[in-house]
Amino acid sequence: MEDLRLMIVHLEKTCPFDLGLTLCCGQTFRWNREGEWWRGTIGDNSVKIRQQNGAVEFYGVSKDAVMTYLGLTDDLLKIYSEINRDQHIRAAVEQFRGLRILRQNPWESLISYICATYKNIASINRMLNNLSRQFGERIRTENHDFFTFPTPKKLANASISDLRKCELGYRAEYILKTSKKVYENNYNLDSLKKKSYEDARTFLLQFPGVGLKVADCVLLFGLGKLEAFPVDVWMRRVLLRHYTSHFPKKFVTKISKEESLSESQYKQLNKFGREYFGKYAGYAQEYLYHHERMKARKQR
Repeated sequence: MEDLRLMIVHLEKTCPFDLGLTLCCGQTFRWNREGEWWRGTIGDNSVKIRQQNGAVEFYGVSKDAVMTYLGLTDDLLKIYSEINRDQHIRAAVEQFRGLRILRQNPWESLISYICATYKNIASINRMLNNLSRQFGERIRTENHDFFTFPTPKKLANASISDLRKCELGYRAEYILKTSKKVYENNYNLDSLKKKSYEDARTFLLQFPGVGLKVADCVLLFGLGKLEAFPVDVWMRRVLLRHYTSHFPKKFVTKISKEESLSESQYKQLNKFGREYFGKYAGYAQEYLYHHERMKARKQR
């Protein structure tokens, strides 16, 4: 059952935060808006949450869990000053001030971003909800049924046909093989938080369906490696539009013509982002990413 006690985190005036931006900017996929409230999960807890009058009000989880999950312990003003390198990031920060990097469950993040390959947010949401209904545990909350994200054991013991029923397509095999590897080796993905960015990325790349971009997404959104700089189609567009002076002309011409990035091309763009924006490059990435997506949406 849902914990029906109302909990409140009061925000400092110097603590920029926007709950709606943070939950709908493409870094997480299983939150739904119901009027002024958002409903989703933090860990295995069903949570209802809203932002109102300089505070975050919520049900279903502890204050510490909410503070951690929402990135409210990040010094966002310091982060803004660190990544404030040019007019493009300044414009993104000005428009989306208060957007924070979530600290999601690493296991859910791993499976989520394997599913996210070549899919839009609505499709990712559908796949993950299908997986949770099929293999997660049901939580009855008020008049709602919510489902926890399935454990590695549950997915490792699933049949490929049942996984395909969740609309995963070719990703079903990746999900099954990755789940088996995590479960059979008893991997604790949380332990990667203590490893360096490079070592944690190398570890993640062993899993089926995990390439450099997926690994960087898990590092940033699941493991709190704020120096991670995922490069997808949107970020390539941003870099080609605003940062070409930082790359050789031949390189820019080549990646402008190709549909996808090679491993070496990805690494070159990723390295630029991490070096240019510094230890909070992941924040710069998310602001630029969301800015580009919203600009494209307005132009349709």
